[in-house]
Amino acid sequence: MDDDYNIAIVVHGPGIVDTGYAKKIINLLSDYGDTTAILGGTMGRTAVIDASLEDTINIEKKLLPSQSISYMTKNNDIVFLLNYGKSTITGHTFGYKVFNKTDNAPLVQIERPGEDDGCMIIWNSDIDIQLVETISNILNLPIVSKTKATNMVESLTGYSHEDDIIKRKVAGVSAGENIMMNGIIIGKATDDQLIIYSKDNQIIRMEGGKIKQHGLEKLGKVDLSTAIIKTGLLRKSDNIKPRIIKKEKTQRITAVYLDHAADDIYQYKDENIIVSVGDDTTLLSSDILYRFNTPIIGITDGDLDKIVEEGFKLENSIIIQVESGYDDIMGRLIFDKIFHNNIIIEVESFDKLKENILKLLDDNISYNIIDKQLKD
Repeated sequence: MDDDYNIAIVVHGPGIVDTGYAKKIINLLSDYGDTTAILGGTMGRTAVIDASLEDTINIEKKLLPSQSISYMTKNNDIVFLLNYGKSTITGHTFGYKVFNKTDNAPLVQIERPGEDDGCMIIWNSDIDIQLVETISNILNLPIVSKTKATNMVESLTGYSHEDDIIKRKVAGVSAGENIMMNGIIIGKATDDQLIIYSKDNQIIRMEGGKIKQHGLEKLGKVDLSTAIIKTGLLRKSDNIKPRIIKKEKTQRITAVYLDHAADDIYQYKDENIIVSVGDDTTLLSSDILYRFNTPIIGITDGDLDKIVEEGFKLENSIIIQVESGYDDIMGRLIFDKIFHNNIIIEVESFDKLKENILKLLDDNISYNIIDKQLKD
């Protein structure tokens, strides 16, 4: 066996990092050639930071998993996709959809290592099978063929056109889970069989799920056949230990206005204060920016979808809960009167900004200060 491979590793999601398998597999593969690891998607970034792996796994490029694979294929002999899905079904479905968005990449998926149903899927047989078999033996994971994985996925998922209606089945769903499409929560599952329908690029109904109308308004037009759909928690771990990264103090104090834009949070990690509008945006920005010692002033209305197991919050952060449906209205007022329609402004201090926001709210609406959004 040739021991001088150029090996690419695409790490997807927090699960594979939180279990410790991302680090273990990267170290293992490094024994068989030159390895380069990159994050696929954005949801695993916090887990990489908590695990102090940002020097091992590139988290700077904001690429979808399929884009990361295509990017890494250019200069590597083989690409290993590391994933830890909720189940065999969701893991196989994820790999199937990602592989079909690449140009027949030399891809091997390592799915749910350490679990009884863990496996390695060979999505492209034009690779060195000996290397795959060696890794399979070391990790004690059976090898699954592309045909077998494809048959499983296509029997449970897929989409069809009926006149001008697109119908898409979603696999691996459990009742009570959030339904997220292209990063926005659009509903909640009520059954383990979920079918979503769209017409003219608008979601019109669900079978096995209850639509969240406000989420659909934020989502807007969408191609249901290619949309990224996820269900459940963004990060689930029994023992998350957030890593606090020290930030250098600056004379200039900046505040950022963040309105229902969870994907943009990391680009503001070096700013001083975040004013976040919306329950889920506040929960996620508070949790992420806890690591960077960045306090938030959150404007919420109690319409929270549980997207993480536990949300971390700095002691000096403040969460302001207004009347139902008024978080957007108050957010726009703050953006107009305090931020003067700028995303980033310079402020005197955190306390002064908080004082100005509370005074503005006092003049317009009743509210409560709450300790935390997630309740036991």
